[in-house]
Formats: sequence, C-alpha cells, structure tokens
Amino acid sequence: MKKLFLLFTFAIPSFLFAQTTGNLTVFSEDGDPFFLVLNGERQNAKPQTNIRVEELPQPYYSAKIIFADSTIATISKNLQITDFDNKMMDVTYRVKKDKNNKAKIAPYSSIEVKPDFVAPSGMYVHRWGQQGGAGGNNGTTHTTTTTNTTNTVGASVNMPGVSMNVTINDPEMTSTTTTTTTTTSHSSHSSNTTTSSNQSSGSGCNGWAMKQGDFTAAKKSISDASFEDTKLSTAKSIASNNCLSSDQVVAICNLFSFEDSKLAFAKYAYKYTVDPKNYFKVNNVFSFDSSKEELSKFTSGDE
Repeated sequence: MKKLFLLFTFAIPSFLFAQTTGNLTVFSEDGDPFFLVLNGERQNAKPQTNIRVEELPQPYYSAKIIFADSTIATISKNLQITDFDNKMMDVTYRVKKDKNNKAKIAPYSSIEVKPDFVAPSGMYVHRWGQQGGAGGNNGTTHTTTTTNTTNTVGASVNMPGVSMNVTINDPEMTSTTTTTTTTTSHSSHSSNTTTSSNQSSGSGCNGWAMKQGDFTAAKKSISDASFEDTKLSTAKSIASNNCLSSDQVVAICNLFSFEDSKLAFAKYAYKYTVDPKNYFKVNNVFSFDSSKEELSKFTSGDE
C-alpha cells in the first residue's frame, strides 16, 4: 500500500505540469509581408514578415498565408504543433519561393516549449484567442499616408520592435507624398496592395541614406535575430522602408554568417541604394569570386 501511495505521489507533478499548449512561428525568408490565418481566425491586423502565435491548444491547425502582394498566391496547409509522440512543441515554419517563384511553406525547426522565451526584434507575437488579430472582422482596410512637405525628407523603420522616424531639412529637396492602401478580404482570401509615390527609387527610398543613429538601431535589430533567415527577412524589411548607402549595405552584409545570405541581401538592397555607382564596394564582403561575379551581373542587368 505504501508503494502505491509513493508511486501516486511522484506521478502527480508530471500530470500537473504536462505541457498542454504549443507555439507556432511562421516567417518569410524572402521578406514578403503576409497575414496568418489559423482555423479561419486571422492572427495579425497588419501584414508581417515574422509571426509567432503562442499558447495553441490543438495539435493541428488549418493555416492560410495571405500575402500583402496579391501577385503571390495564397498558401493553404495543415500545420502540426506536436512531435511524433503528440507532445506540444515550439515549431517554426518557413515560407520560401521555389525556382518557379511560387511561395511554399515547410517545417523549419521544432523544439521543446520554453516558458522564458524572449521574442527577437522584428517578430510579431500574438497570443491565441486574444484580441489584436482579426478581431472577428471579415475584412480589414488599412490605409497609411505619409506626406513630406517641401524642404523636408524623412526616414523610417516600421516593423515589430523597431520604430524610428527622422526628419531632415534641406532647401534643395522637393516634397514627397506616399499613399499605401492594403485591403484584405477574409471571405475571398485575397489581398491587394496599391502604392502611389513620387519617390526617387524604391518603395521606401526618399533619396537620403539612413541617419547613423537609426542605422545603428537597425543593425542591432538584425543582429538580435535568432536565425539567419530571420536576420535576412529583418534586413530586407529595413531596406525596403529606407534608403541605404553602399557602405551601409556592406555593414549589414557583414552581419550575416553565410555567403548566400550576404548575396541575397546585396541583390535585394541594390534598388534601395542612394549611390549605386559605389556598389562595387559590396563585392568586398564576399569570400568567393563566383558571388562577386553574380552580384556584378545582377547590378548590370545581365542576370
């Protein structure tokens, strides 16, 4: 009888503290913002590139990835939150385009759930069942209008964990007006983005490279990312919302550990660079001549 009592006593903690919920992270390797829909419920009100949903109670979820860019087809797939022993896990899925430029989602990692998880900069975190995602609405229209009056230029970083605005006065600069409208329909599972701008180059480029203080903060947000792919998506998001100098592109490339990541960012950032004539400097970040040749072909339009 005493043995049975002891066995029951030791079994109680395991029963009480068994992990009953899991977490899901979905990120875009190519930096394409998207809406995440789980079992018909949208998890983010604005498109993001890196989304984490915590305290998921079910082992499987029907997911849809709806891109802000309507030219990218919506992904529909069932996602598993457990391991093979049906233990709730902290799982990560990666969204990546194949050689035909079609977006696909695939498992990236699966680890045990840790209660002390700290989200890196650039990650949007949402708790399952709480307000802040779709809010029960069938569709959301989000409109952002940015107006830079004459003699003023601005630089901004808009992403989870980073929010910076800089205003610089210059008598030679002309006014810039940008209007972005994003409309997402939950019932039709489609997303359309329309942008009109008179900016000089790039969707977020206003002709001036990021100010040093903002750039330092931006580099830190990239460095703080846990995964190489997350670093790349964060860096792309920063580049697409700002102008960069060739030297700043070099500095960001040096934050990556792999040659492929450096090359991917160097290609992506080219159209957001204020001094493309100096882009030859970026070649110095590569270890292989093949990477240098590939970037040179890309910038010259031969690729």
